[in-house]
Amino acid sequence: MDFRKQYASDIELIKSKRDHLGGDFWTTEDNRLGKGSPFSARDVSIILSELGFTREDEGIKELANKFFSVQRPDGRFKISPSGTIYPCHTITALRVLCYLGYAEDERLKMTFNHLLEIQHKDGGWRCNKTKMGKSITMDLSNPGVTLEALDAFRFTDLLNSDKNLDLAVETLLYHWEVKRPLGPCHFGIGTLFMQTEFPFLRYNLFYYCYTLSFYDYAKNDDRFLAAVKELDRKTQNGKLVVENPNRKLAGLQFCKKGETSDIATLRYKQMKSRIS
Repeated sequence: MDFRKQYASDIELIKSKRDHLGGDFWTTEDNRLGKGSPFSARDVSIILSELGFTREDEGIKELANKFFSVQRPDGRFKISPSGTIYPCHTITALRVLCYLGYAEDERLKMTFNHLLEIQHKDGGWRCNKTKMGKSITMDLSNPGVTLEALDAFRFTDLLNSDKNLDLAVETLLYHWEVKRPLGPCHFGIGTLFMQTEFPFLRYNLFYYCYTLSFYDYAKNDDRFLAAVKELDRKTQNGKLVVENPNRKLAGLQFCKKGETSDIATLRYKQMKSRIS
């Protein structure tokens, strides 16, 4: 299915915002790559990828170069001109570049290695942004950050071959089990998490199931299968309903609130095929 033809009006709307932050390619004048969600360089990259754009398409190379331009020699990414570089910044830039078709680029090897070096003791990833020691749950990994990291690692040959990634998967399965807000940014599993969102910009049930379906460690786990069962309830006539898209995407047709989405349904069916 040619989504670019089907959703040509969506693409035109996205392109019309290319300089809305003052810079080029959905960046600010000082090259902030994550500001302006969902029409930031970070989010637009994910959206264009879902609409069928690849590194061969006009503008995608330039968009990718925006991210490579802020990569540090140790593999980290500084997505804003000032402030601390947190693991979530590096992970979100890495995921973008994987979605744009650069997962096998030599420049990203150091980034993947860096992430394996900084895994938290429970197997996931976290930002040391909040003072440690306030509670046991705060000292755990951030589920949202960990999910994005696993989303990036699925593009590599480490998928289902590196036990360190199994540990990360376990942290997310544990989160389904306890539901409580975890990590310094307090990601929880509640009403908002259970509402399907698309595209995959935030931590939610659909993104959770889709990403974990790549990992053998999760596929036969009762916690994962319970999550998939909940996701199955979000369909109408075999098509997935988008319940809670980013409200600023209301003008886009491919992810209309309360309606089925052909692209989301494709991702749902791909997920189901991996676990059947």
